[in-house]
Amino acid sequence: MNDFLKIAIKASLLAGKVIMQVYDKAFDIEIKEDKSPLTEADKKANDIINSFLIPTKIPVISEENKQTDYDIRKTWETCWVIDPVDGTKEFIKRNGEFTVNIALVTNGKPVLGVIYVPAVKTIYFANVYKNEAFKADIESHDVTIETILKQVRPLQPKNNNSDRVEVVGSRSHMNQDTLDFVESLKTDGKEVEIVSKGSSLKFCLVAEGNADVYPRYAPTMEWDTAAGQAICNAVGLRVISKETNKPLTYNKENLLNSYFLVGK
Repeated sequence: MNDFLKIAIKASLLAGKVIMQVYDKAFDIEIKEDKSPLTEADKKANDIINSFLIPTKIPVISEENKQTDYDIRKTWETCWVIDPVDGTKEFIKRNGEFTVNIALVTNGKPVLGVIYVPAVKTIYFANVYKNEAFKADIESHDVTIETILKQVRPLQPKNNNSDRVEVVGSRSHMNQDTLDFVESLKTDGKEVEIVSKGSSLKFCLVAEGNADVYPRYAPTMEWDTAAGQAICNAVGLRVISKETNKPLTYNKENLLNSYFLVGK
């Protein structure tokens, strides 16, 4: 296994451990300048992940770090892109659908990705270079890499030739554009079922064959999508910008993503 992927997995597990320590007690909620919520879990997880990634000497883009000026960032060939708690709204709702996202990006493309779901101790990870993506259900946040590797199952997207399409919808962002997309499928004669999930789990649903397509017609940032895109790309799925009709890219001057579509 790639050494950087091992580091990312270890970081995600320990971040997940501290997240759950906060989750299991009363916690305060702050509102950031962009109106998004922030909890003690975001801060603690960010500190742990940074403690693993900074020694790699690869620069880090994190939702909870102060962002480096683009004049410096544009010189980075490779960087980490992380979201310590993706789905903070889901965390606050205590529905378990929040994740730790860690991706390694090279020349604007995600090449390694880890998504950890600490509430249920499920981990997804991928190496895009090797076209490999896996899932494991583990018993402890303290499990070793060796134990994970004994339990992994390869991810396999659906090969759907039927008229029934499972569309991933957001718990928090189901809007008119998404509903219009669903209606367009119905107009084409498809029977549509909506599968709802929070956070980057929406990418995982498509990558592991539990949904066909994920249309995202609502704002996301690079740290929301980089790990999920790596996992999807590794199994042959595309994450296509609705603005450029090309794959989403990373370490842009503006870290806001365009709307996008995940599928074959």
